[in-house]
Amino acid sequence: MHLLIAAAGSGRRMGATINKLLLPLAGRPVLAWTLEAALACPAIEWIGVMGQAEDAPKILAILEAAQPDRPVRWVVGGPTRQDSVRLGLAALPGEAEAVLIHDGARCLATPELFSRCATALEEAMGAGEGVIAATPVTDTIKRVDQRGRITATPNRQDLWAAQTPQGFAVRQLRLAHQQAEEEGWSVTDDAALYERLGLPVRVLEAEPSNIKLTTPFDLCVAEAVLRSRSAAQPMERG
Repeated sequence: MHLLIAAAGSGRRMGATINKLLLPLAGRPVLAWTLEAALACPAIEWIGVMGQAEDAPKILAILEAAQPDRPVRWVVGGPTRQDSVRLGLAALPGEAEAVLIHDGARCLATPELFSRCATALEEAMGAGEGVIAATPVTDTIKRVDQRGRITATPNRQDLWAAQTPQGFAVRQLRLAHQQAEEEGWSVTDDAALYERLGLPVRVLEAEPSNIKLTTPFDLCVAEAVLRSRSAAQPMERG
């Protein structure tokens, strides 16, 4: 299984002036936690990290510090996440048939989640399907118009919050990105490209802790989760 990590996160909503994946979290950069979880998943044999050129020295230092036991490659990304994934796909080794796409800002993803997504993708590819990690929506969702008035209340039993990793057949995803570039489509995740093309995507329920770091509050939550996991480790060994 091959993995691409999107690592060109903005620090704007964090109130930071640097890539949020370079911000400190429990004594280490955010990206270091993401990479650690990926490297702890035996199913992943190759990792590509896509980011902006100006972040290359700092991200390369994080990759080196991880002391990976398998290939981990730096890939210069594009101006959008969609562009970065397309460039990441182009950088995959020739033998790559299946790929997981993961947002580096989801630094609480566990090795077990990567493993479950990899296994689910291998099964789904036989049916021409993709796979995404997601969680059922627990809040009541309102559809609101431009005036701020509620227009509808969708049934939350049908709603899931999309996350990453998301997994696809390399050939199909490359073709989807090629068509998106030709047609001028702009999407926020790769599953949306499959949807545009009428290709099926399965949902794999993820842990609630698999949040995406977007605001300073998210950093506080992530640090609390990491502390909790650290405190639980000695008990697990016993």
